Amino acid sequence: MGEPSHHEFEAFLTRVEPGLRRALFSALGLDRGREATAEALAWAWEHWRRVQKMDDPTGYLFRVGQSRSRTKRTPAIFVRPEWREPVVEPGLGHALQELTESQRTAVILVHGFGWHLREVAELTGVTISSVQTHLDRGLKKLRATLEVDDHA
Repeated sequence: MGEPSHHEFEAFLTRVEPGLRRALFSALGLDRGREATAEALAWAWEHWRRVQKMDDPTGYLFRVGQSRSRTKRTPAIFVRPEWREPVVEPGLGHALQELTESQRTAVILVHGFGWHLREVAELTGVTISSVQTHLDRGLKKLRATLEVDDHA
């Protein structure tokens, strides 16, 4: 088929890119998330006719970005530069790095960006109860790592 219409694709980007970027940054960290977003959107451009027919292109592109940016077990890095005043708990970056990718994605999207469990489930292709489990385990691990007593 012919080349995609720039107008159609730009409208698609406006609708899909912000959520896709947040999800991939949440799951993979800043550098790999940036690369994964670019890879996913490049794939969408190359396969535009196929993408147009998808019910859930964001979820599919999330998985494309993950797989196309996969490297040899390079951990995601969530460390703020030393020279900046921390806006959040200073140890949060390291603590997030210690979570599994699924836990980190659930925690950041739900608590960082205000997504609903259903939205995270649709994006990642798992059940809502799985997202809840990843969220609960991720928060428990964060509290333990940061030595936060949530019963105080």
